[in-house]
Amino acid sequence: MVETIKIAVCDDEKNIRSYLVSLIKKQGGECSITEYASADAYLSDGKEHDIIFLDIEMGGSGAGMDGMGLARHIRGMEAQKQPIIIFVTGYEKYVYDAFDVGAFQYLVKPVDEQKFAEVFGRAAGQIVSEAEQRKKKLVIQYGGEGKAIPLNDIYYMESRNHNIILYLKAGNMEYYAKIGDLEEELAGQFYRIHRGYLINLFHVEGYDRTEVRMANGDKLLLSRYKYDGFVQAYIDYISEESL
Repeated sequence: MVETIKIAVCDDEKNIRSYLVSLIKKQGGECSITEYASADAYLSDGKEHDIIFLDIEMGGSGAGMDGMGLARHIRGMEAQKQPIIIFVTGYEKYVYDAFDVGAFQYLVKPVDEQKFAEVFGRAAGQIVSEAEQRKKKLVIQYGGEGKAIPLNDIYYMESRNHNIILYLKAGNMEYYAKIGDLEEELAGQFYRIHRGYLINLFHVEGYDRTEVRMANGDKLLLSRYKYDGFVQAYIDYISEESL
């Protein structure tokens, strides 16, 4: 699951912003909400968001960039993550323009609560799905470029001389990283059984109190201080996979 969905509400009318914020809070779930009264305020803040509720007419009377202009600007940014844009408009005539900038949906003012709940639910579901997909791959910098490695292709990782060695189905790969960071990033499917080993629970063939046998045939030292935690993590992982 996504820990917190980051949401921006961009509208130059305070009462509309307040109403949208109240609707978001009614949906439940962990959300952080930031309000913006103009495109300039949004851009100067520099934050990344998962969802943007954007008034198309915002600033359209000569007060600066309007909502459509902001949407085009966002889509032209070389951001690592592009947000879901949901337009909020008083006029249905803008619907075709909305699709030109890859808008997820548009809501017509006054915004209907049931329609809002349906659109928000689909948007939140897409964010959760994308987050789960990202978790299934490890993205590393290797050979001067980004490389995405499916987690199930990794048997385990070894920390050696400030580098990480990935033991993969297709052979080993070494790159610079900290095992502590990887332990935190991959918690749930991977477990650190020793100071130098982070193993993929998916590929555990067996274990005893001193070692873990991996599917590639390697036997890895299991720290006596890690034994109880490892057994619990392995049981939890197997239980989750069987659901």
